[in-house]
Amino acid sequence: MFHLASIVPRSVSTFLRKTSTGQSFPASFSSTAKAFTVDMETVNTTERLRELRKLMKENKVDIYKFISGFSGSAGTAVITSDKAALATDGRYFNQASKQLDGNWNLLKQGLEDVPTWQEWTAEQSEGHKTVGVDPTVITAPEARKLSEKIKKKGGAQLLGVKANLVDLVWGDKRPPRPNEKVSVLDIKYAGKKFEEKIEDLRKDLDKKKSAGLIVSMLDEVAWLYNLRGNDIPYNPVFFSYAAITPTTATLYIDKSKFSQDVIPHLGDNIQIRPYDAIFEDSKAFGESLELEASVAGKPPTPKKKFWISTKASWALSLDLGGEEKVEEVRSPIGDAKAIKNATELEGMRACHIRDGASLSEYFAWLEEELVVKKTKLDEVQAADKLEEIRSSKNHFVGLSFDTISSTGPNAAVIHYKPEKGNCSIIDPTAIYLCDSGAQYLDGTTDTTRTLHFGEPTDMERKAYTLVLKGVIAIDRVVFPKGTSGFALDTLARQFLWREGLDYRHGTGHGVGSYLNVHEGPIGIGTRIQYSEVPLSIGNVLSDEPGYYEDGNFGIRIENMIMAQEAKTNHKFGDKPWLGFEHVTMVPMCRKLIDGKMLTLEERTWLNDYHQEVYDKTKGFFQGDERTLKWLERETRSIHVMEITL
Repeated sequence: MFHLASIVPRSVSTFLRKTSTGQSFPASFSSTAKAFTVDMETVNTTERLRELRKLMKENKVDIYKFISGFSGSAGTAVITSDKAALATDGRYFNQASKQLDGNWNLLKQGLEDVPTWQEWTAEQSEGHKTVGVDPTVITAPEARKLSEKIKKKGGAQLLGVKANLVDLVWGDKRPPRPNEKVSVLDIKYAGKKFEEKIEDLRKDLDKKKSAGLIVSMLDEVAWLYNLRGNDIPYNPVFFSYAAITPTTATLYIDKSKFSQDVIPHLGDNIQIRPYDAIFEDSKAFGESLELEASVAGKPPTPKKKFWISTKASWALSLDLGGEEKVEEVRSPIGDAKAIKNATELEGMRACHIRDGASLSEYFAWLEEELVVKKTKLDEVQAADKLEEIRSSKNHFVGLSFDTISSTGPNAAVIHYKPEKGNCSIIDPTAIYLCDSGAQYLDGTTDTTRTLHFGEPTDMERKAYTLVLKGVIAIDRVVFPKGTSGFALDTLARQFLWREGLDYRHGTGHGVGSYLNVHEGPIGIGTRIQYSEVPLSIGNVLSDEPGYYEDGNFGIRIENMIMAQEAKTNHKFGDKPWLGFEHVTMVPMCRKLIDGKMLTLEERTWLNDYHQEVYDKTKGFFQGDERTLKWLERETRSIHVMEITL
């Protein structure tokens, strides 16, 4: 799975997947979390656009963000009186081209001579046109940058339209906000009391002379208070906000969501306020700030400002009083959450062993069904079987995203999601890619394996081995403290690059601890934000290079890795050196490995890895002769003299 660039403002799926709550979500917090549903049929949006344009005219808006038939989780739609454009990145080019109807212009972000959605919007605003947007579904930094571009192009303004026009078109077909129960995450899984987390945060606020922090990211609220919910598919979070000041701690949530253990857990020192009260209270927070004395006739300014995340909504910033009273920062909670404590790290190790055993059992079953029994299985039936196997393991809660079960050319669709009645029969003579994960009380998993049950082509074997070499390179790297994931990305791509090949997604994303399977702020990739945050001991990331040929096949290998201090012979600069510990315990596909392409060090790594997988998972297969034989075969050592396996 891959790090998702967008938050709710850019989540532009069908109406049933659009959320307008004034909430700021991390990447996978939209209701279109990783491949939430991918119907590859073209969606007719003519009537929706007609109704939206009518409302735009009534609200004196010439250009408006939103709606398309695209169900991917990263994109932005912009609608004018006579045009509509969807911008998305390389992960979704294939999908978007199939789903968008003739009303839409697809802006393939990252390609040469293709404008960004902001540039396209600004161009359309020429001639003093007004661009409208719901301020609850765009961040303050995005709004500021877009406004500047609009004015430079001769547009009138960026206007925050309080009534979400898409919701008005949606009408009574819009489902209510989820209201699932919220429960306490036991300290034996969380590893740290929420009171200690709040105290650490207050120390940071005091050090930086901040008036307080408004928390708008759902996973940050859940992590801070050691609570979990089920409002967003696959993500154990709940609709809420939080406000932390030097003397108060407030949780904004509908109390009807609480299970019986929540109130005793929170105690008397946490104020509970209704979810929608955050905007009213934000205005009060802004008005309460103590002002400096006026100097030289200039208006007085606050002595301290409120912090909000750079991913918080524009509406929240405006209610706090705007730039004079707000400081936009990378969330200190996000930084703290990304560095797992010892309990969380041990939970990650344990849950990945159980999860790895589930995947080995699944692959052994699938091979027997397809090759021995000649069973006709579609991609959904296979994915359902995997979930059934996983659900038998200790501490299983649910999936961490919809399983990407893809055969042949479907594997080239990076975020493919099969739907019953609209998926393929698995072809045992073609590539099969399975990207899947689960939520356990002690951790979150995300694993991708690419297999072949027949005889792979030379190109498939070559591509797989190049990708495997990239996985090994990241796993084995040693780097000085202060290095970012941005700096490591080329290590995974170098082998593909030598062949003139590449992939259009990041190499790794952060992963939560029984939280979001996509977690910032760290990652491995070319996005500028990955250069801003150095990797730290305790970070958990994916290691997942790939290669895709549209209409033919796709390959991806994904392991979870944890940053740790590395042992080195020297300590240049008298600073710590870091490396990675892998925790995913699933064999690589022997049929797809070209042994002659591996160096001695790479073969040694692979043999050691397979021995570790065997040792840690074999105990799950007592009495399961099929899986044990499969595991023994797939983890057999690759010898130096072997040429092609």
